[in-house]
Amino acid sequence: MKDLVVLSADKNMEHTIKGLLSRPESLDIRRILADVLIHPRRDPGCVNEGVALLSGLSEYYHHGLLMFDYEGSGAENKYSFGDLQESLNSELISSPWQHRAKTIVLNPELEVWVWSKSPHVDDVAGWKNRHPSLRRWLVERELLQEGEVKPARPKQAFEAALREVKKKRSSSLYQQIAEKVSFDGCDDTAFLEFKRTLQGWFPLE
Repeated sequence: MKDLVVLSADKNMEHTIKGLLSRPESLDIRRILADVLIHPRRDPGCVNEGVALLSGLSEYYHHGLLMFDYEGSGAENKYSFGDLQESLNSELISSPWQHRAKTIVLNPELEVWVWSKSPHVDDVAGWKNRHPSLRRWLVERELLQEGEVKPARPKQAFEAALREVKKKRSSSLYQQIAEKVSFDGCDDTAFLEFKRTLQGWFPLE
């Protein structure tokens, strides 16, 4: 059995998770053997079919994670992101996984993890040594509030920054950020839940 399987919503999330798991010391966990899968129907597929798909993998992995964006999931008008996560976790407990799997719902979307204070974000986005700085430019374009670290629409802001410098969008950018950026100061609820969950399952030896 491998340590972990993650069912994610798209390639950006897949590459982000792979980047994070490649540096277990930053998560305060031991090195693990993991597979990251993509649901073909993206976020709605994870909501409606994720538990069933993961259930068929329970005998091959010690633990499982179901991860997707709240925005675009199709469940925004039915559940708060917390209630949605709790509902799917209840389904996982009733599945063959029992207490060995969890759901992490990213609110509003994966790109909220991109926006740390690290200069690596600017470098990966193609804004190294540019004037104005990336965050100054976002403020001027009203994509970021003055004094804030993270835009209210994180995906829109990231893609606008890439367009401005004519840098091609690529899932590899997410992996580069995940491999380089320090997440010590990240206070995003979903990221902290992700980190705590892995620490509980795979503590440092």
